[in-house]
Amino acid sequence: MNMRLATSGKVEKSQLILVVEDVYETRAGIDTLLKADGYRVALASTEVEVSNQTERANLILVGGSGLPDNTLVTVRRVRSEAAVGCEVPVVVFCAKDISEGEEVAIGGNVYLTNPDNFNQLRGLVARLLLETSHSDITRKEEQSPAIL
Repeated sequence: MNMRLATSGKVEKSQLILVVEDVYETRAGIDTLLKADGYRVALASTEVEVSNQTERANLILVGGSGLPDNTLVTVRRVRSEAAVGCEVPVVVFCAKDISEGEEVAIGGNVYLTNPDNFNQLRGLVARLLLETSHSDITRKEEQSPAIL
């Protein structure tokens, strides 16, 4: 996985974020803002386009405005198409039935949010990537043989 911790304990922003959003303007805006933050970004306008991605994403952002009522089914399909498991966080933004500014963890490393501005989404993305990188490091240390 392409994750490294900087000496400050923060995750370096070389991770790949897959953005799945059907509205071009929203997709382009998120792409620009995430790249300005130093992230690498892959874009897909449909679930089918997700399967064309060749590199494994560190986090997936899914636009919620056009989602069917069963968000979890959609998240499972996107994860399947992206060939990632539950260890990769999925953030459904602009989720229906979530108040503006609210953020809800629904289990399985899936988060629903309706950010009132990009800074809120930016903070959630950074936090999840940092948490994921820490758990990856812990898992690798547990799997590595002890050196005496």
